[in-house]
Amino acid sequence: MNWMDMTLREYQAALASSSPTPGGGTAAAIALGQASALSIMVCDLTLGREKWKEGWSHAESTQLLAIPMLNRSGELAQADSDAFDDVVASFRLPKESDDEKNARKNAIRDTTLRAAEVPFETAQHAMNLLVKLPSLAKYGNANAVTDVGVASLLASAAAKGALFNVEINLQSLPENMGMELRQQLPAMKERIRTSAREVMDEVRLRMED
Repeated sequence: MNWMDMTLREYQAALASSSPTPGGGTAAAIALGQASALSIMVCDLTLGREKWKEGWSHAESTQLLAIPMLNRSGELAQADSDAFDDVVASFRLPKESDDEKNARKNAIRDTTLRAAEVPFETAQHAMNLLVKLPSLAKYGNANAVTDVGVASLLASAAAKGALFNVEINLQSLPENMGMELRQQLPAMKERIRTSAREVMDEVRLRMED
């Protein structure tokens, strides 16, 4: 069953079980979806309200980003679990002959790379949302500024949690695999860190107004 087709109770029970999936990568993608949903809510509470007209453009741009993210986050949650299941399956391939050993090794590497690529996309989306949130906190509906704060915490958790999965999978691969991902990691980590801090600063300043 797709995780997005479950009730919240069913999903949490699956997450709490001893089964390896769903795991942290799926939870990170679900957190991304929650961050997107909260961001959309704040945008809806800002747009069309004259009092918050200064924030309309910020709400519009955030909403354009966050709405498609709702659906994509669910797809990534399932894709993350599927990718891990494929890694497990590749380790179970036969390894009697040299041909089987080579096929198994290549399958392990290919599925492990995929298991890094999926959470990398989750982290990218979370980072892109985080970049939008400081202005939404500053100019959006002030009555919902703490919701922006919660959205940023969820997006930060999604980004950082997803990157854990990226790194641990890349570590088990030869250095010449996943080079594009490896090269982008340092800048992504820094941008996620600074954007998350900016949102918190703007939320606290707005709460003091």
